[in-house]
Amino acid sequence: MPHQHLRTLSQLFAHPTSHNIHWRDVIHLFNTLGGTTEQTKHDHLKVKFTDREMTFPIPRGSGSTLQSDHEISAIRRFLKECGFAPSEPSA
Repeated sequence: MPHQHLRTLSQLFAHPTSHNIHWRDVIHLFNTLGGTTEQTKHDHLKVKFTDREMTFPIPRGSGSTLQSDHEISAIRRFLKECGFAPSEPSA
């Protein structure tokens, strides 16, 4: 996976939560991981991986970065359910 996408994945799973995650980078990450993305009529993004699907509101303003902890945790939870959580460093 390209460095840019690894960085986005790390930002999504960072603690404390990073609020400098660009929405376009999240879309590119979904696509790189093999997902399909489709914008709905109501300014949401539908993301599909083989057996999972979720719809996220598209952020507006503020340079289109994710601002809410709730938005970030929803994306984090979806990626985790799809098996895309970053691996924990070994001790």
